[in-house]
Amino acid sequence: MWYFSWMLGIGVALAFGIVNVMWLESHHNSRDKSREALQPVKRTAR
Repeated sequence: MWYFSWMLGIGVALAFGIVNVMWLESHHNSRDKSREALQPVKRTAR
């Protein structure tokens, strides 16, 4: 019966890792978009 707790523990750890990576990717993408919005537009001389 101990293997059920191992399977549950490994499943929870994997799920936590996957959710963590998804959160980090979305957080990183939103931070990049906010940086683009804050940068001034570069104008070229004519």
